[in-house]
Amino acid sequence: MKRLILVTSPPASGKTYVSKQLAKQLRHVVYLDKDTLIVLSKQIFAVAGQEYNRSSDFFEKNIRNYEYDAIVALALEALEYDNIVLINAPFSREVRDKKYMADLKAKLALKNTKLTVIWVQTDVEVCRQRMISRNSDRDKWKLEHWAEYISGINFEIPHELNDPTCKDDLLIFENSSQLEFEESMERIINVIEE
Repeated sequence: MKRLILVTSPPASGKTYVSKQLAKQLRHVVYLDKDTLIVLSKQIFAVAGQEYNRSSDFFEKNIRNYEYDAIVALALEALEYDNIVLINAPFSREVRDKKYMADLKAKLALKNTKLTVIWVQTDVEVCRQRMISRNSDRDKWKLEHWAEYISGINFEIPHELNDPTCKDDLLIFENSSQLEFEESMERIINVIEE
């Protein structure tokens, strides 16, 4: 059976690093990163004469959901050619939206594909420090308005995705320290490749 893996979490939890390390260790995997689409999003801001702010109403209305639509469409297409597709993207709302997840599972069922969500669990302060360290323009507003930004971010594990009869539908990747990272990597690779 094929598998779509969503590596999800709030920003700066270590999704990209975790995703890339997972992809390097898995066999027959296509790696997709939603951030690759940012170049297109920046152009939309520019053409519309809007300030580049991925937390703005403009982004919410005109860009955000389309980025997700595009990356999922690419993943569904890639599943025609390989056994595992891994998407690195927050999916912050989507993983908590029962209809969205049910619709995605239905699309995957048509391709004989299983869905695995890997939630990267990281301490909030560790996320803030990582955001400062990576020094990216996409984080400028977030860091300047930290209290406002963090109040709208849900760091809770999306336990509603977990089916107790299934061992690999929701996997938690602890990532607040190097030791947690190493233990989580070994455990999750073992589950996926079993």
